[in-house]
Amino acid sequence: MRLRNLFASFTLISAFAFGAPMQAQFAGTGPRDSFRDTSILRPKAGSKVSVIVFEDLGCPACAHAHPIEIEATQKYHVPLIRYDFPIAAHIWTFDGAVFARYLQDKVNPTLASEYRSAVFASQMSIGSKDDLRNFTTHWMQQHGQQMPFVIDPAGELAAKVKADFDLGRRLNVMFTPTVVVVTNNGYQVVCGTKEGPSDPTQLSAVIQGAIAQTKSVSSTTPAHPR
Repeated sequence: MRLRNLFASFTLISAFAFGAPMQAQFAGTGPRDSFRDTSILRPKAGSKVSVIVFEDLGCPACAHAHPIEIEATQKYHVPLIRYDFPIAAHIWTFDGAVFARYLQDKVNPTLASEYRSAVFASQMSIGSKDDLRNFTTHWMQQHGQQMPFVIDPAGELAAKVKADFDLGRRLNVMFTPTVVVVTNNGYQVVCGTKEGPSDPTQLSAVIQGAIAQTKSVSSTTPAHPR
């Protein structure tokens, strides 16, 4: 028993020493996860709370969660950090992620977000790379944009999408969407675990709990003398 307690204490100390956020309960009882390197679960710089999402543009559950994520993060003024996690079985979603990254890096981040939303909304009509190309060309025309002849000549955008995917593998993402509310000290999974439940409608409650917890920590932290 003592050895078990000692091991648990060592695990806890190691987590703090290496700066890895620990699983928390901001609201209700979050599902157990199988995450590995949780050091990547950090809020956006300058923010106390953020929502991290690993998504696949061809995933129906991602399409369902997408507007809920946008509404909740806008309502509570917390950053939404998106990572692309294109599943190999969805043959067109990697290309879709690359084009979204093209819009984000080369044109306008807001337009990139609108494109993602449009793809999710039209998901059922996109079943191949040709379908995606036709959809994207039409969408660009509707938004007064010129379709580039070559989207990613040097492969830098594809490399960024692959980096997102590798980050998900490092975390041990197993399901899409994986939706996590994070603070500097902890995280709670909303969607993306084997045990579930995966209910994106709980996102607002978890965000509220995280905000309340960070305020509580701030109010109880003693001020340092000058």
